[in-house]
Amino acid sequence: MDAVTEDLDLLPATRRALRHRIAVAQSEGRAPSVVAAIVRGAEVVWEGSRTCVDGHGPDGNVQYRIGSISKTFTAVLVMRLRDEGLLALGDPLEKYVPGTGAGEATIAQLLAHTAGLAAETPGEWWERSPASLRPELSDVLGDRPLRHEPGRRHHYSNPGYTLLGSLIEALRGRPWGEVLRAEVLEPLGLERTSLLPQAPHAGGWAVHPWADVMMPEPLEDLGLMAPAGQLWSTTRDLARFAVFLARGDERVLSAESVREMRTPAAPPEPGFADLGYGLGMQLMDSGGRRLVGHSGSLPGFVAGIWFSEADDVAAVVLANCTSGLPATTLAADLVRIVAEAEPRFPEPWRPFREADPVALELCGPWYWGTSAYVLRLTADGLLELGPMGATGRAARFRAEADGSWTGLSGYYAGETLRAVRRADGSVSHLDLGSFMFTREPYDAKAPLPGGVDPQGWRGIG
Repeated sequence: MDAVTEDLDLLPATRRALRHRIAVAQSEGRAPSVVAAIVRGAEVVWEGSRTCVDGHGPDGNVQYRIGSISKTFTAVLVMRLRDEGLLALGDPLEKYVPGTGAGEATIAQLLAHTAGLAAETPGEWWERSPASLRPELSDVLGDRPLRHEPGRRHHYSNPGYTLLGSLIEALRGRPWGEVLRAEVLEPLGLERTSLLPQAPHAGGWAVHPWADVMMPEPLEDLGLMAPAGQLWSTTRDLARFAVFLARGDERVLSAESVREMRTPAAPPEPGFADLGYGLGMQLMDSGGRRLVGHSGSLPGFVAGIWFSEADDVAAVVLANCTSGLPATTLAADLVRIVAEAEPRFPEPWRPFREADPVALELCGPWYWGTSAYVLRLTADGLLELGPMGATGRAARFRAEADGSWTGLSGYYAGETLRAVRRADGSVSHLDLGSFMFTREPYDAKAPLPGGVDPQGWRGIG
């Protein structure tokens, strides 16, 4: 047994702080109801709700509409197609869904909202009008689907995810909703996530901005726009989904593939996502804490699912108001409350069972010119390069079968690290994307480009 075992149960003070935060959010946001959940260590460790109707607080089994969080589900289906070899993210849409007028955009650009498509559909406000007004893709895209050159900038696009839904249907030969149910919802046990509301569910409300009165919002089936915002779900289902997005599940997507979804694929858009956008996932900085997830809204509902990988804490927030309650801010605050009040225990240090002798040989100090670096072998078998000082390029490297190492992060992502050996087998230097790292600053024994002054290091006199 470990000397220190983390208790997943939250302390009473933490639980009270969470209850207080959602109470303030419901009151100041003037929301008919709000329900929230906290996940830590892959378990739901707290649930709470606040409502304007005494004695009728929703629980984690009550459905709310989740709006654009549906996009993340759609992105998961696209990544499954990629992992099965049925498409490449660099493929143009035209290869699979011809004749849209936006076919030059790639699948990756559609996922990351860099395809240049319009933000909304032409015609009536699609979230509050019947899908029968948009029976074909041409009705969703209009005569001028592109607003920007594909790949040039991040521009959030709801029609872009309609195209991804059509892509899924073209390659699977079944409706998007059926594919989602069979390939994601059922394997992950998301039994209370559905295309249409299932009791018990909340009603959507519009609250008057200048008076404490409200009226119901219309409920529309989004039709072709469903992959962009159709789904209903619960905090308990979304808590399970958050665990999947953080850790992966081989029945749906590997940990490596969901990590790829969380990796920035589009630059930040001012006022939208501070750290940019991944593949179907938003990236946000909240008080110096990196959060990953997605926001959602449709008339009558706002939603947020956000997690901090470093803190192993996720928060889900659902409310039934058109506006007023900032679900993303609330979710970020709930993550912060737990992370700061009850910091994550680090994993116990353990020695290697069997360390790679070649990797061990490379460990220790190296010099790029006069800049000092250190190379470490991590517990997961990766090489980690980092500066000895405050500044410098850091990266992690994965071993390859040919004896080289491939960069996984930072400036050296995708670059090759090689140990160059002398005739006697000893290591002369490291070659990293043509940069030479030596055991001594400007080591005269290494074949440094430009050579080393034969007088060596010396003073001024």
